[in-house]
Amino acid sequence: MIGYVWSAVDDAPVRELFPGIRLRPLWRGDDGASAQVLEMDPHTCWEGIDVHEPGPEEVFVVSGVFNDGERDYSAGSFIHAPAGSWHVPQTTTGCTLFVFYPEG
Repeated sequence: MIGYVWSAVDDAPVRELFPGIRLRPLWRGDDGASAQVLEMDPHTCWEGIDVHEPGPEEVFVVSGVFNDGERDYSAGSFIHAPAGSWHVPQTTTGCTLFVFYPEG
């Protein structure tokens, strides 16, 4: 298909953000939008607060159970976090997330 871009998670470069938390970038648009997979090992927690700037964050829980500091989201959950919102990503079970930033 003309204009299609694709990538495979297993082929994406891995960058460790914090101990046990890895980012695999899948795509970045010319306008700053991006798609990535975030892998969190069991009993890991984001260091500090994750603030959604300049735009919103959209998360689909692929596997495991994700906690935003307030509640658990099991596999199959979708979360839309508006611009300016924040959370502290963490997990007790481990999880894999598909994360999309429509505005960078």
